[in-house]
Amino acid sequence: MKHIKVGDLMTDEVVSVLPVTSFKEVAKLLAEHDVSGLPVLDEEDRVVGVVSESDLVARQATGHPVTGDARGTAAGTAVPSMAEFTAAEVMSTPAVTVHAEETAPDAARLMTRRGVERLPVVDDEDRLVGIVTRRDLLRLFLRPDAEIRRRIVDEVLEGAMELAADSVAVHVVDGVVTLEGRLEDPSHIAILTRLVEQLDGVVAVVDHVTAHVDAPVSPSPQRAAHGRSAKS
Repeated sequence: MKHIKVGDLMTDEVVSVLPVTSFKEVAKLLAEHDVSGLPVLDEEDRVVGVVSESDLVARQATGHPVTGDARGTAAGTAVPSMAEFTAAEVMSTPAVTVHAEETAPDAARLMTRRGVERLPVVDDEDRLVGIVTRRDLLRLFLRPDAEIRRRIVDEVLEGAMELAADSVAVHVVDGVVTLEGRLEDPSHIAILTRLVEQLDGVVAVVDHVTAHVDAPVSPSPQRAAHGRSAKS
């Protein structure tokens, strides 16, 4: 079973800046392209950092947006304006990046762990090839129900588990998968549920699959909680 790759979701036309790009130009590009962050590249297109709206706000909070003589300082000792700062001085570094062949769930976990909204996608030499954002990853949960059902049948039932396509009835509504049927091997129930839960686009799984009566079943903790205790 295959996960969606970062390369399948990324945008390959990326607006980027150089380390020497001015604060003003960075702010202008963010507004013009309606993005919240830009990768900063060196002369060989390697990602050396990311400059975001939050980086600019943080610098404004600690910087000096007006010249020194406006504050009454001596002539010739004016404090630099915000426009004189460069991307290199305000960017977050080292950049948190990802490779195109990594899975979308792995990218989502990396974003959450590092607290970032976007990941520059790089090649083996750290050169920029694209960018993936939280918005891109959210598209996984907007996949058509029919496509999710097809992948469950093709990749899970027939592919990973080598079962017949009609061995389990699969219903998908708004990403919620309901499984119904009966399997010969009771151990296949937990495997089936786990594989379906890991499929891109699946929001939740409702498991109504049972094993044949004559098969020894070891109930999962969830099932045992609702079952009757054995007679002594």
